[in-house]
Order: sequence, then C-alpha cells, then structure tokens
Amino acid sequence: MMNSPKKASILLVEDEENLHETLRLNLEIEGYEVTSAHNGTKALKAIKEEYFDLIILDIMLPEIDGISIIERVRLQNLEVPILILSAKDSNTDKVLGLRVGADDYLTKPFNLEELLLRIQKLIQKSTLLQHKEPISNTVIFGKNYVDFKAQEATTWQGKKITLSKKEAMLLRLLIEHKNEVVTREKILQSVWGYNVYPTTRTIDNFILSFRKYFEEDSRTPKHFHSVRGVGYKYIE
Repeated sequence: MMNSPKKASILLVEDEENLHETLRLNLEIEGYEVTSAHNGTKALKAIKEEYFDLIILDIMLPEIDGISIIERVRLQNLEVPILILSAKDSNTDKVLGLRVGADDYLTKPFNLEELLLRIQKLIQKSTLLQHKEPISNTVIFGKNYVDFKAQEATTWQGKKITLSKKEAMLLRLLIEHKNEVVTREKILQSVWGYNVYPTTRTIDNFILSFRKYFEEDSRTPKHFHSVRGVGYKYIE
C-alpha cells in the first residue's frame, strides 16, 4: 500500500473489458486513484480535463490509437509519464512507442508484480517532475531581462527584441532546466512536437541567436552551451 496521504492518480486506457477491470481492481488495492477510458476519444477528453500522475495505455484502441494519443499529449508539452501495454512485441513497435514519447513499454501477457513495480517507479518520476519549480513569466539573468508573456526581451545592451514563439518556448525550456543538459529529443518533444523533425542545425541556429542576443561575448558564451552529441545547456 502507498504511504502517501494523497493518492496518485492513474488514467487507465484499455478496451479489453476483463483486463481493464482486473487492472483497475489491482491498482485500487495498491492505493491508486483510477480513471477509466475504453477508447482513444474518452482518453483525450480525460487528459484535457484532469491531471494524472501516470497514463497506462494500450496501443490498439477504438477511435484513436495509442500512438496518436501519446503524440497529442507530448505536443501539449505534458510531461506525465506514459506506460504502454501492448500485445505488439516487435522491436519496431517498442521503438515507435518510445520515440513518440512513452516512458516504458510492457508486452502482454505480463507479470502483474512487474507492472506494479514499473508503475511505482514512473509515479516517483512524476512526483519529482511535479516538484520542479516552474519559472515565472519574467526572468533576469546577467544584464538580460525576458518577459515570456509578452514574448519580449531586453538584452544586456539595453536593446529590446521580440522573441518568436519557438524562441520563447526553447528559452523557457532551457531556463527551467538550468544547469542540466536538455537533450535534442526533449527539445523535439517540447518545442517542435514529434510530427516535425528540425535538424540539429536548426536548434543550433536558435542557440546562436540566444548568444547573439544575451551573451556579452558570443564566442565564449557564459549562459548558452552546446553539449556535443547530446543536447544543450543553460547556466545562470
């Protein structure tokens, strides 16, 4: 049983009735609060209306399939952990599921104890994400000032600039993860969405723009760094 006074909430999306009820019962016994959806449309409606600590998702669903649901969730920048349950066990299906933004993949039939352990780990991840402090709409670093709501910035030279939507999204993402490397995959997921594949050069160009705007010496940047082969990092 969970020790936390607040029950972790799980969205269970599975159209096979017997399996759904078995899973729901076992999750409730473990102390989770479970919301049920038996098709893709109801799943997206629930995601829009409620906060979940975890989504458990079948791939083959009526109306809207699981892959499409994951893509839509990640396009909205939602970081809720997603666990795929699928009868498809080929590596291609697993890679596709993980590539579009799932956090874990379990093939049917599965061991219930293993499923519960994986759920527990993903819930812990979700809790850590929840406690990540969101940044405010205005940020000061060095002699720079950024207003995310207005999509404007004042540079260290006192020059006012307008940020594009993508620039503002990427800048916010990097600042929210200050001192951490943000991978290209994370940037793809959060800023572009997985239906569009910008090249590494495109992201590099955004970083070069940030250096031009905000660095006193763009050749030896203090704030915006590229980590070769991995991603990008903001240092305050």
